[in-house]
Amino acid sequence: MVKEQTIITPKHSYNKPMKLFKLTWKKAWIIVVGGFLAIILHNLITALLGFEEPVFFLLVTVGIPLYLIIAIPYSLWKKYL
Repeated sequence: MVKEQTIITPKHSYNKPMKLFKLTWKKAWIIVVGGFLAIILHNLITALLGFEEPVFFLLVTVGIPLYLIIAIPYSLWKKYL
């Protein structure tokens, strides 16, 4: 008598990082509000410390646009194809 073997694998574990790129209205508002907060924090820290602060500046000028360049086509691709 042959006993059947079962292999336990995580269910859809490869999709978890891709959920990050799927845009929703909640994520869109987080991006907009986060962008405004990063601009305000950049200006506030620059005014208080007297030198240019690069972290929030790079977040607004590089991070958010790069995320949108990846997320918008991915979301459209998942929705229509």
